[in-house]
Amino acid sequence: MSTLPDSEIQALMRAEHGDPFSVLGPHETADGLEVRVLLPGAQAVAVMHGGSGWPLAILERVPGTDLFAGLVPEKPARLGYRLRVDWEHHSSEIDDPYRFPPVLGEMDVWLLAEGTHLRPFEQLGAHLREIDHVRGVAFAVWAPNARRVSVVGNFNNWDGRRHMMRLRRECGVWEIFAPHLAPGDLYQFEILSAHGEVLRKSDPFGFSAQLRPATASVVQPLPAMASVPPDRAAANSRHAPLSIYEVHLGSWRRKNHGHDWLDYRELADTLVPYARDMGFTHIELLPVSEHPFDGSWGYQPVGMYAPTSRFGTPGDFRHFVETAHAAGLGVILDWVPAHFPTDAHGLGRFDGTALYEYADPREGFHNDWQTLIFNYARVEVRNYLVGNALYWLERYGIDGLRVDAVASMLYRDYSREPGEWVPNAQGGRENLEAIDFLRRMNRVVGVERPGAMTIAEESTSFPGVTRPPEDGGLGFHYKWNMGWMNDTLAYAGIDPLHRKHHHQKITFGLMYAHSENFVLPFSHDEVVHGKGSMIGRMPGDEWQKFAGLRNLYGYMWAYPGKKLLFMGGEFAQVAEWNADRSLDWHLLAHAPHQGMRRLVRDLNNVYRHFPALHELDCEGAGFEWIVHDDVNQSVFAFIRRARDGSFVVAVCNFTPMVRHGYRLGVPAAGAYREIINTDNDVYGGSGVGNGVVATEGVAHHGQPQSVVINVPPLGTVMWILA
Repeated sequence: MSTLPDSEIQALMRAEHGDPFSVLGPHETADGLEVRVLLPGAQAVAVMHGGSGWPLAILERVPGTDLFAGLVPEKPARLGYRLRVDWEHHSSEIDDPYRFPPVLGEMDVWLLAEGTHLRPFEQLGAHLREIDHVRGVAFAVWAPNARRVSVVGNFNNWDGRRHMMRLRRECGVWEIFAPHLAPGDLYQFEILSAHGEVLRKSDPFGFSAQLRPATASVVQPLPAMASVPPDRAAANSRHAPLSIYEVHLGSWRRKNHGHDWLDYRELADTLVPYARDMGFTHIELLPVSEHPFDGSWGYQPVGMYAPTSRFGTPGDFRHFVETAHAAGLGVILDWVPAHFPTDAHGLGRFDGTALYEYADPREGFHNDWQTLIFNYARVEVRNYLVGNALYWLERYGIDGLRVDAVASMLYRDYSREPGEWVPNAQGGRENLEAIDFLRRMNRVVGVERPGAMTIAEESTSFPGVTRPPEDGGLGFHYKWNMGWMNDTLAYAGIDPLHRKHHHQKITFGLMYAHSENFVLPFSHDEVVHGKGSMIGRMPGDEWQKFAGLRNLYGYMWAYPGKKLLFMGGEFAQVAEWNADRSLDWHLLAHAPHQGMRRLVRDLNNVYRHFPALHELDCEGAGFEWIVHDDVNQSVFAFIRRARDGSFVVAVCNFTPMVRHGYRLGVPAAGAYREIINTDNDVYGGSGVGNGVVATEGVAHHGQPQSVVINVPPLGTVMWILA
């Protein structure tokens, strides 16, 4: 009979015991070594020698409970034992989880408590391990304010009494080694809060998750480290061409008459060769972290470490990335460290307290998105997020992270009225903790994964977003140029007759074009929520709409900055993007859409081929105005230069009038050849072109030479010295 006090036994039976390892498993008593096991549903339990399988003792049930206890020979038990359990309809042999040593090492405990563990995902979560020659899964979860934490799953009938965990008080982490578990097992953490609530939470570090509406985490191996060949790292350099195809995996293309998603492997076979053929250098994916609501497009994740199961397994996702790399394409993930949803199985009030989020809703709740804001003041939360960035880069070989909603992180008054926000410790509006987090994340990425890039979606004029942290910046490699995007789309939507009154919308962007390392984004945000499609924004009849969009793309690819285009924009999708259906690929049966796609392919190829169009994207030396004041004709012209002095001349006409005999200043004498003309008839244009033109020794537009050309209607032309 057990020597435990009745109060301890009842706490075990109620799953309220905060220190189960102190009473379960093998323990020295005055009478000898006593083994105690709590096995709800068991009919009888025997202790067997771990090596020979010989019986050591029959354990007795404590009356009225599911606790079994008995004395066993000390030395054999110390050498290892197993339990033979008779259930109602079968028998099994299992290992006792309470006979195993702690999971976390002392150094891990120290670093986790300090918030400086570079790779917390190697210790926290669920990890396949072998301890004392027994295979199983080591579980660890941060829940410092819980009264009790258990791991529950299909392996223990979701019973919180079966695998109650050990608290490592130094770091607030609960842990246990569960023998015999294997990949594919389902699990969650059952948490008894300090207030007596019983919560069921998915693993914050889970490497895989069930498809919604199911919410369990899935045991999966930690992905192996992914190597980075030198050419992959060089492809992210600010001197390299960067042309990004932004994709939502669930709606790029569908199968079975549009009812079903393509999986990661099917996307590897279709999306990857398509993007390569189109001349893009990178594919950017809307967030692939597991998320409960399709309509969030992934921007409200609950499983930050799990590729969404919508499209397959983690191994399938890794295959997609490896296929892209083999095709010469980089992969960028949209990454969301700004906020998370309030779903009951997620991070919100994880242990019954505001753990991952700020406790004060003026700091911790987004009114716009009805989501919770990460508490960047907690070292454990910052460590969770920095580790997550490194996880995707190291374990899946991701080439870059585009960080969503950075502006909402930087400012405490973001989208808040006076009185609805809490000033920082200095009385200001900046979120100093979030700024510190972003700097640390970028430092860690720079040191641990050199060659990877981070991109900020930051819509304000916060200074130094792409300046190194040691120089007072945030440390991003690139920033989306939201000002350029807004001004350019506003200008492109104006009737050409009136564009002369809005000339500054084009010229103003060059005042700050090199203040940061910019990406020019025509993203998914510009084709949703009633904004229509890119082609739908263009004024005029059908011909003018297509010409206007071709002209817009030509101008964008000539303009300084890396390029990003959302899927469907390359062939002029007519309808506004709908995440619940496939793109309208049938439009490619029509010549104007074919021409648009051919133009984007050619723009990408020209952009990649001529260093003048990409090498100095982020430096003022790479750009020079030729014509910026031809207000009445809405013509712009400029020079793009490479490091070796080679150059491309670009001319843009934003009216539907042909500008015949237009004298254009150029920087050097010789013959000039068109390398792209968006009005070419192969794209569906009117065919106004010039072929090769020779310079005249007439200085013009501040240049020593000039050419006389015909500028096509709603057209962009790029020239090089022949």
